[in-house]
Amino acid sequence: MTEQELSNAMNTYGDTVYRLALCRLQNAADAEDVYQDVFLRLLEQRAIHWDGEHLKAWLIRTALNRCADLGRLRQRRGTLSLEEVPDMARPVDEAAAELWDAVARLPEKLRTAVHLFYGEGYESGEIGALLGIPAATVRSRLRRARTELRDLLGGFDDEESVSRADRSHPYARRAE
Repeated sequence: MTEQELSNAMNTYGDTVYRLALCRLQNAADAEDVYQDVFLRLLEQRAIHWDGEHLKAWLIRTALNRCADLGRLRQRRGTLSLEEVPDMARPVDEAAAELWDAVARLPEKLRTAVHLFYGEGYESGEIGALLGIPAATVRSRLRRARTELRDLLGGFDDEESVSRADRSHPYARRAE
């Protein structure tokens, strides 16, 4: 891979890799390490000429693998929770800040599914392929995540209202 191709990949997909790592690890320093490792591994790839979607999928899969590696390392060494770290880059929008704080409290598997589906725009089948799980499992995780978020944020009480709210919100997408 040439430096120009690497630069283009970083400009195009760097934010995606960093956001995914930050979502998964909830630690800016670790997310930066993942970002660096992923693109160093890309630089080491020999003569790759992938289309954009293949490259993006490779970068996301590599980032997920690196996050898992760091997660295992984190279990061996102590870390601070996100709440113990001073606020560095919180969203200005209070509603968005509250939502993403609630997403950060979800278990890692649910948080990852939410990020890839709502944050990166992947469909449940694509997420399943990236994570190595069935699409039905992804849809189950998204449903559980929405239920937990509803409980955390004090949302609707009945399932019918949640379904209607999901369809009417301009940024919400329903799992297939």
